[in-house]
Amino acid sequence: MQKNEVQHVFLVGAKSLGMYGGYETFINKLTEYHQNNEKIKYHVACKANGDGSMDPYKTEGVQIINEHEFVYHNTYCFRIKIPEKLGSVQAIYYDVEALKECCKIIKRDKIEHPIVYIMACRIGPFARHFYQKIHKLGGKVYLNPDGHEWMRSRWSRPIRKYWKISERMMVKYCDLVICDSINIEKYIHDCYDDKGIKRRTPKTTYIAYGTEIRKSTLADDDSQLLDWYCSKNLSPKQYYLVVGRFVPENSFEVMIREFMKSHSKKDFVIITNVNDKFLNKLEDKLHFKSDKRIKFVGTVYDQELLMKIRENAYAYFHGHTVGGTNPSLIEALGSTKLNLLIDVGFNKEVAKDAALYWSRKPGELAKLIDKVDVMDAAEITEFSLRARNRVSEAYTWEKICEKYEKVFVKEGI
Repeated sequence: MQKNEVQHVFLVGAKSLGMYGGYETFINKLTEYHQNNEKIKYHVACKANGDGSMDPYKTEGVQIINEHEFVYHNTYCFRIKIPEKLGSVQAIYYDVEALKECCKIIKRDKIEHPIVYIMACRIGPFARHFYQKIHKLGGKVYLNPDGHEWMRSRWSRPIRKYWKISERMMVKYCDLVICDSINIEKYIHDCYDDKGIKRRTPKTTYIAYGTEIRKSTLADDDSQLLDWYCSKNLSPKQYYLVVGRFVPENSFEVMIREFMKSHSKKDFVIITNVNDKFLNKLEDKLHFKSDKRIKFVGTVYDQELLMKIRENAYAYFHGHTVGGTNPSLIEALGSTKLNLLIDVGFNKEVAKDAALYWSRKPGELAKLIDKVDVMDAAEITEFSLRARNRVSEAYTWEKICEKYEKVFVKEGI
């Protein structure tokens, strides 16, 4: 890339620029931090309808071009309409249509050496086609493989097989794999390094996920916060907390079962979008509704409120067992003083000695809850300092976005 050239980067795979999930938050922060960066111009695919779609007409700071295009954070955004009757295949359709649109824009605007950065391994059967097409247009394909999607228990066996095959094909047909976890990068090499004359070793780099280390803008006596506590019958520092997708691999069964076994007088607050089928299955197994401490409180999309709820938690549970650098863990380390994490490599890589760890072994988490329930303030403060130092050292959005700039403008590869 010449000194004064602009690097065009197309971002595909998130539903929008927003706070709906990990990729959405990542793109929101990346474009926010780089909005005045003269070296990079972003182009982002957004869903025009359906789950997680963003309404540009109701978003502050958006400049509308037309019904299908808008500018936000100095980023060109193009909307993809999804036939909602497709069900779970929507995500594959969305990525394919977004990549088609990327190719059209590159060709139409005569963009030189573009980077198309695809998030998640959904479109393996189409990977070679788009890899070749983008290369013919003078571009490169980068990939963020996410975590081990093929291990998630919510998928049937045929779908898990598809995810694994799709991952292999997408790793093969990309120029760079950007992993948000050292463990994921190791896994990519363990599985896909050159094993014969027709295979090639994937080129990889590691860039983690980020979070804010500032405090919430909400005061302790903010009416929005107090109203939320009142509506849920909760009090600050009198609850354990978990925030995450309501799926089996996030250890909800273990956390609820063990909390019910504990002697804690505090509440267990679960912020999630409840899946009724899984919820009923857990109730049949655990009968948690009989324990008034267990509180499913729905979702919280206001980020300042959610940050304040994290800050005011006595402790945070993290039970994710599948994935890379998980956003909710990084956010908890930046906000909550005491964090109790399931003992897997991904979590230990992130938190190191800034958290306490537990396994799925019956009775272990309950014992840990009883122990931390009476932990003295000085010890809790020490864990809090370690957690904030860990985030400051490796996971601030400023540092993460600096690393992406280096990769995108060819300095860090």
